[in-house]
This record gives sequence, structure tokens and C-alpha cells, in this order.
Amino acid sequence: MLRIKSQYLFTIFILLVLFSCQKAEPKEQWISLFNGKNLDGWHVKINGFELGDNAFNTFRVRDNSIVVNYDNYSNFKDYYGHIFYKDSFSNYRLKFQYRFIGSQAPGGQAWATKNSGVMLHCQSPQSMGINQSFPVSLETQLLGGIDEGVERPTANLCTPGIHVTLNNKFETTHCINSSSKTFYDEQWIDIEVEVYNDSLIKHFVNGKEVIAYSNPVIGGEYNTLLDKEGDKVKGGFISFQSESHPIEFKNILLLNLD
Repeated sequence: MLRIKSQYLFTIFILLVLFSCQKAEPKEQWISLFNGKNLDGWHVKINGFELGDNAFNTFRVRDNSIVVNYDNYSNFKDYYGHIFYKDSFSNYRLKFQYRFIGSQAPGGQAWATKNSGVMLHCQSPQSMGINQSFPVSLETQLLGGIDEGVERPTANLCTPGIHVTLNNKFETTHCINSSSKTFYDEQWIDIEVEVYNDSLIKHFVNGKEVIAYSNPVIGGEYNTLLDKEGDKVKGGFISFQSESHPIEFKNILLLNLD
């Protein structure tokens, strides 16, 4: 009996040793791209202005959010803008929250009401022309509902200067709706994108996958990189838009998968 008990205790001891030696699962190392205090690490490019000129004080920081604001605009005209994070990425998960606020800037296009986006796989801001409205990129288009009962899904795909493959079809349509529902008022929406260079890109809204596509290649409308026509797009910069409707972004986090 004593021998059996000793063997039992020895087995327990061995199991405890093995358990203690097991490696813990590596913790996901999400990094914050926005410090909540200022725009350090970000570069502004607004159509018609030099890189770094935050014309009309469009991009600001308030309450731990990047605020896209138009109270200094007498007329929006075509001053489409983007604020770029300083580093480029190829394989990553990006998540953030957004909400539309207030009223559209005077002179904004009707289609741009409650319309903005985050641009993935962007060309560098340094390579953009001074009079270039949009970077060659993949846009996770962010929309808000305007009229009750009229569907306006968010986290759609728009493709300035890039074509993709979606549902096994080479797609040249500029904007393709996701399967998300329509969100009204000024509520915060959770967005996440998973990006695996040129193999697969997914958009999520409040944790639900709403669209997926692959094989981005340069070409089509808005392509300013004519010498790269047909090239695969395996990485690039991330930027957030100003398209004439005030919007706020916060909790901008990235998990680098490389």
C-alpha cells in the first residue's frame, strides 16, 4: 500500500514538473499607432497642399481621438485629405473605432455625406502628387446611415488605383458593398481588418466578418503609378481620410503579423 502511494505521489510530482516547464502561449503584442495626445508619427497630405501641411487645421486631437474637422473651411471644394502613419506594413491586424459627428462641410459632395475611410496598402505619402486626391490604395470605406430604412452598409471596399479578386472573380468595380448592417446617429463602431500581404484581406464590423478579397494589383481608375500597372500589392502605408464629413477615430491598434 505504501509503495502504491509512493508511486502515486511520484507521478503527481512529475506531472507538476512537466506542467511548470510548459511554455506559456506568447501574448499578442498590439501596438498603439496613436498616442491620444498629438499627431506625432503621422503625416498629413491634403489635395492641393504640400505633404505635412495640415491645411485649415483639418486633423486635430481631442478627447483621445483623431478628429477630422471642417470648421475652418468656407468651401470644401476638392480638398480630400489623408493622414498617414509613419511606417508601412504587409501582414497585420488593424483595429479602431470611428463615429461620424455633426454636419458635412459646405461644398462637400452629396455622396461624401457620412462617408470616410481607412486606406490600406497605400503608396507612400511622399510619392503622391501635390494635386492628387487619393493615394493608390485599398479603402475600407466607412459609411453612416442618413435616411431611416435606406441601407448604407459600412466597411465596404473601394479601390482607388487597384483591382482585386473577390468571390473568385477579378473585380474592376470601384466600390463594392459589404454585408454589414447600417448604423445611424453618432454611435461608435468597431472596425478590424486582417491583412496578409496580397493573399487575403478581411473586413470586420463589431467582430463580424463582412467582406473578404485577395490578389490586389495596381490598375484602373485613380492609378497614378502608371509605371507599376499590373504589379501585385504586397504592403504599404495606412491612412485615414478626410472627405468632407466630420469624423473621429480612436483606439487605433495594430498587431504586426510579420
